[in-house]
Amino acid sequence: MSVVSPPAPTTSRWAGRGRTFRVLDLFAGCGGLTSGFVASGAFEPVGAVELDVDAAATYAVNFGEHVHVGDIAGWTWRGGPPVDVVVGGPPCQGFSGLGRRDPHDPRNVLWREYVRVLQSVRPAFFVLENVPLFLRSGQFALLEDETRPGGRLEGFRLEAHVLNAADYGVPQSRRRAVVVGRRRELPEIGPPPLAEASPVDLATALAGVPGRADVAELPLRSRTVNGAPVAGTYAMEELHVTRRVSDVWRRRYEAVPPGGSRHDLPHELRLPCWRGDFAGAGDVMGRLHWTKPSVTVRTEFFKPEKGRYLHPEEHRAITHYEAALLQGFPADFRWCGSKASIARQIGNAVPPPLARAIAEHLAARLC
Repeated sequence: MSVVSPPAPTTSRWAGRGRTFRVLDLFAGCGGLTSGFVASGAFEPVGAVELDVDAAATYAVNFGEHVHVGDIAGWTWRGGPPVDVVVGGPPCQGFSGLGRRDPHDPRNVLWREYVRVLQSVRPAFFVLENVPLFLRSGQFALLEDETRPGGRLEGFRLEAHVLNAADYGVPQSRRRAVVVGRRRELPEIGPPPLAEASPVDLATALAGVPGRADVAELPLRSRTVNGAPVAGTYAMEELHVTRRVSDVWRRRYEAVPPGGSRHDLPHELRLPCWRGDFAGAGDVMGRLHWTKPSVTVRTEFFKPEKGRYLHPEEHRAITHYEAALLQGFPADFRWCGSKASIARQIGNAVPPPLARAIAEHLAARLC
């Protein structure tokens, strides 16, 4: 199968500089981190690990079939070229403010597999992305312990920052913990510089996207990627699909004014659990604002009952296409999987413009 990676933007300040650095993506998902590193013009992806078959397929059709599809446990980087930077976002459900914050969630300790791979790869830098609460967890304290004498990462120092994607050209307010590990002999680097432009608002991000969305299903299409059959591939524009809703939910959408939320619904349209509740969850059934960045795009952005995901004017939730644009995915990105799977891929991804800012920041230290 011929796989063509999207070209690096011609505006990259790294174009023509000579050496291209190598990046390995662990817990790669659909490739949000890799997309940003490639867009910087300074990095080429040489490997990835992803358990989800659909997400791994999306990664492969955009960046190449060098992705290991399966559990990271026991996986090793054998026979591959030297790697300059390792990136990855271990699962965050055990730390997320939306979840149960279960300290015994087995996904909480998957960063240890990340550390195990780092021991053999020995990059100059690594980037570990997670929710901000990770930095206050016992697991992060254990990660810090690994950098002390005798630890598995004793050759590294850590720098931890909480970054808002809206400060890096992403049309979305999304706060994430970014832990950068650097070889001990390298100087401190600090957070990446903020974007020069003002935060990107919804009107700018969705300019040219049709307001109406009349199609509810993706086209029936399949192909084989990484040796497995998957649905797709789909171009970005094909993701402009809506959700079929009942008449009562349609009436609820129509009753929410610009900038409003469930609190603006008349009594007869409120769910029983919403009646009498005028304080909490002000974003539920909320309309997005044209003049502001989006709220955080999560995996169920197509359900307005989960957050402020109503279109600013249309009586519908944002589409998968719109959500991908609000994450900052490039226009030529391609997708594999069902509607639900692609929604998870979009919501779980690191916004590529944020990843690009990190990549350029690291590349300046690698030169």
